[in-house]
Amino acid sequence: MIFQTRRGKMRQIPVRALALAILGAMAAFSSGTAHGKAAEGTKMPLLPSKQIAIVIDDFGNGMKGTAQMLNLPVRLTVAVMPFLPTTKQDAQAAHAKGHGVIVHMPMEPVRGKASWLGPNAILTSLPDEEIRRRVETAIDDVPYAVGMNNHMGSKATADERVMRIVLQVCKEKGLFFLDSRTSYKSVIPKVAKEVGVPLLRNDVFLDDVYTARHVSRQLDVVKQKLEKKENCVVIGHVGPPGLITSGALKSAIPQLERDAKFVLLTELLPPEAVRSAR
Repeated sequence: MIFQTRRGKMRQIPVRALALAILGAMAAFSSGTAHGKAAEGTKMPLLPSKQIAIVIDDFGNGMKGTAQMLNLPVRLTVAVMPFLPTTKQDAQAAHAKGHGVIVHMPMEPVRGKASWLGPNAILTSLPDEEIRRRVETAIDDVPYAVGMNNHMGSKATADERVMRIVLQVCKEKGLFFLDSRTSYKSVIPKVAKEVGVPLLRNDVFLDDVYTARHVSRQLDVVKQKLEKKENCVVIGHVGPPGLITSGALKSAIPQLERDAKFVLLTELLPPEAVRSAR
């Protein structure tokens, strides 16, 4: 076959080569059209963009619900109290299952029994050196800890002197801090910013009332939070509400996973703020 070029020169192209080129173009067009129709008619599943970080407090004393929480089919962050009979056992079991581990540091409340705090609690009456010593030894006592949150502590977390020491030790050890928000007077956000400690804050307590009805309502609050926010930090407990909370979570997880991804607390932090688990 002979055709004329744009400059007027004649050029000959083999018929076989021309036929193959035409067939290739037709195949490409057909494939693209079919793909376009499929794309128009098929909605690709979208991965959830929202994130839920579940934190379970009060591990370390063989509390009710421990096994049930650790066996939930999502990743959790486990807050382990130091200096208790199963502190190391619980931290190691959580780490082995892929959960995150943080120190659940006992701190003085405005009201409450001293027996609820556990050993070596942070009290506002302690001198600076003793507060530092207790925080350092607590971190050393909890294997794989990458962060810390407060156990109780409505009085201690409102004291700038106390929290400056606690957060300074966290910075030196490479830990982030989760403000459990047991007091609206918490100075943690202010001091953490000054000291330079990565900070997260609790959004919802699941089981501040020990009933299945209340936990269910709080899970609805989580859903409402996620309608307005990209992520939600949620705290539950082993112990008296352990079986109630673990059961409610197990039932709610399939529905929650349709709208959000369950993550560790460390996944809510910038990468440079994450400490490797020991």
